[in-house]
Amino acid sequence: MVGLLQVCNLSCAKDRDHNLFSNLNFVVDEEDVVVLQGKSGVGKTSLLKCVAHLNMYGGEVLYRGRTPKSYGVPTYRTKVSYVPQRPSLLSGTPRDFLKTVTSFRSRAPKVVRKSDGDVTYPIEVANAWGIDEELWDRNWSNLSGGESQRIALAIAIGLNTAEVLLLDEPTSALDPYSTTLVEGFISDELRSAESELKAIIWITHSEEQARRVGTRFLHVTPTGCEEEPSLSEP
Repeated sequence: MVGLLQVCNLSCAKDRDHNLFSNLNFVVDEEDVVVLQGKSGVGKTSLLKCVAHLNMYGGEVLYRGRTPKSYGVPTYRTKVSYVPQRPSLLSGTPRDFLKTVTSFRSRAPKVVRKSDGDVTYPIEVANAWGIDEELWDRNWSNLSGGESQRIALAIAIGLNTAEVLLLDEPTSALDPYSTTLVEGFISDELRSAESELKAIIWITHSEEQARRVGTRFLHVTPTGCEEEPSLSEP
């Protein structure tokens, strides 16, 4: 049975003579939250970037049975979207970035109708996580790590185009209360009939968070990855 996303014999080179990892095989089905685990430096971020078609790789990645190139890579990235841990290298303000990405027809933003005026959904999502709208007009470099992390994630979710989100430690800079808000919102989006979101691959170093959000668990090593039992099991 073909899953929503298939990773087949994936490898990524560290340099000409050494692979960062090889022989990675797994399938992501709808409603999965696949937690990636493994030691620091094993290549978890590189794996997400390969799946997003941002890194060169060997093997094959299939989305709904087709390669990224068969869709056109820009179109594929609207459906399988990578959210980095830190967006601090972006120039300008978050509002500038939002205007740029939503200028493309494939990323037209969802609009929330409110009595005091319409607002785009990414801004509404960020507001639910404690981000005041005035922060959208600050330079990225003037935002705290937690603020920039929440805004970047709110854009990825609020555009409502991705069926698969690739999340690289998305709450690593957040306090426990904000982390709980983000986790709950993402869980609701995954179950919502109005959301395009179907599945998530999530990197976290927190065993507690993995238990809360994960439905499946993959342990990544340089020679492949193995599916582990639920972390809630004894």
